[in-house]
Amino acid sequence: MADEHPLSREDLAAALRGLSARYWDKHPFHVRLHAGGCSPDEVRAWVANRWYYQRRLSQKNAAIIANCPLAEVRRRWVERIAFQDGSGDGEGGLEDWLVLAEAVGLDPAEVRDERSVLPGVRFAVDGYVNFCRTRPWTEGAAAALTELFSPDLMAERIRAWQRHYDWIKPYGFAYFEHRIPVVQRDSEYTLSLVLEHCRSREQQDAALAALSFKCDVLRTILDTVDYAGLRR
Repeated sequence: MADEHPLSREDLAAALRGLSARYWDKHPFHVRLHAGGCSPDEVRAWVANRWYYQRRLSQKNAAIIANCPLAEVRRRWVERIAFQDGSGDGEGGLEDWLVLAEAVGLDPAEVRDERSVLPGVRFAVDGYVNFCRTRPWTEGAAAALTELFSPDLMAERIRAWQRHYDWIKPYGFAYFEHRIPVVQRDSEYTLSLVLEHCRSREQQDAALAALSFKCDVLRTILDTVDYAGLRR
């Protein structure tokens, strides 16, 4: 409520971290993916559909930058675009994701042309990008705080996939290996931004709602992939 006292930095940080309970690692498909219960086609469907999320990340980050009046934040946030897009052809997170696609047996060209992206995945990801275009930059930053929960999950994904899916070519793990140290650094920076710039209770509640929304976006991606697999 607008008349409630603002949360302390410590309480806001705890509330944001507490939303890990809504993160997509608890989704039944994700649990099955890490437990070795997915077929090769299901793993490939996850990789092909997650490409669309990866491909839109730089546009999402550009939207946050466009809404942010602070040069020091824009200078730091633009590094995310450089990581994803790379500094030249054949570089960056997007290219690493296409390497993963090849490692799981997909044609990278077909992943790039998005023929396998499901409508529900496209709708959820586009909704996330639109959220970051239309909401204050602090809310876009708060939505990105799923990165608080992702480094350990990515490390576990490498171990789980190596253990359960020995048919995946080892070079496919490059995206996760490159991303883990970057997201560890970015998550702490993003959390400090949200704690610093969300001072009123209204801003704090909006930040929490933004992170909840992002968790819903990620879970919707898995809902869609899982449902499509059931209908095959």
